[in-house]
Amino acid sequence: MSNPLAISEKGDIDFLSLGALVHRLDSGIDPFHKAASLQVHVSGGEFNTSANLSDCFGMRTAVASAMVDYPVGDLINERVQAMGVRPFYKRFKHDGARGPNMATVYSDRGHGVRAPVVFYNRSNEAAALLKPGDFDWKAIFAGGVRWFHSGGIFAALSETTAELIIEAMQAAKNSGAVVSFDLNYREKLWNASGGGHQRALEVMSRIVRHVDVLVGNEEDLQKGLGIKGPEVAATSGLDSSAFIAMIDDVVSRHPQIKVLATTLREVHSTNRHTWSAVAWIAGKAYVAPTCDLDVRDRVGGGDGFASGLFYGLMSGETPEEALKLGWAHGALVTTFPGDTTMAKLEQVRAFARGGSARIQR
Repeated sequence: MSNPLAISEKGDIDFLSLGALVHRLDSGIDPFHKAASLQVHVSGGEFNTSANLSDCFGMRTAVASAMVDYPVGDLINERVQAMGVRPFYKRFKHDGARGPNMATVYSDRGHGVRAPVVFYNRSNEAAALLKPGDFDWKAIFAGGVRWFHSGGIFAALSETTAELIIEAMQAAKNSGAVVSFDLNYREKLWNASGGGHQRALEVMSRIVRHVDVLVGNEEDLQKGLGIKGPEVAATSGLDSSAFIAMIDDVVSRHPQIKVLATTLREVHSTNRHTWSAVAWIAGKAYVAPTCDLDVRDRVGGGDGFASGLFYGLMSGETPEEALKLGWAHGALVTTFPGDTTMAKLEQVRAFARGGSARIQR
């Protein structure tokens, strides 16, 4: 089956994402409450895809986001620039005490039988203040954008961020860009911004009407779109049948969707996972190979998968090969510290072909 997406071959920007930029304070394998030192990783689900597609896959990418003019913002901006991502910022002034702020994510990676722990401080977050009209989409899309992407975490931050996503998607559609969305349902964020699950269902449904490519697992489909499915814990994490069984319901509600995809993961311990992926592309389901992962840092693996899949689709690969590239890149991202890639394209292609961890000389 050929690629079902009408992807423009030309554009000043290959891939544009819209979302919140954050910084993650990571205590490594030490529990955060006992941490003596921290690493800083710049992240954000939408930004991660732009960063991966630029740094690993050599694409011209951009991010639209909020930026606060203070040292934390400067740190984040430096990493955006270092990953080769072109920024479109709505700038905010910090008042010297209370913000607005760039959001902070706190984490430890766990170890063995001890699970990772992640928690947040998104108080007075600049990205949550973003609203329709903050970006000149006509100017941004004027030179051509091949692909536009956003996600459910950004949608959940406030009432205005969801409306901004819809505004941007409409501009993307009008310009001829492919539109993708990662459901990324986070109950705490929907509750914190007001309206909880009921508001999430209403907002996500409105957003997904504009989407060509949807990323999300069966839990995301159930909680984010209200699609009926099995109990999430009732089946193996590697069983693709639950996800595939829900596709007809998704497509009947949103017939414009051409691609649905998700990772599959069986967690044996914090550091040992079995990994696969599944994609439905224009009426046919494809399942990636299965491999065992020795996980260094699991945060960002899903964004790594999406990035590789998007690259494959934009590069004219077959559906099978595009899925394998996503699967391979997501696997490699779990071997690096931080949320974004350190892989090279040749490593991704080698692993997708069935490569091993033998030393490369």
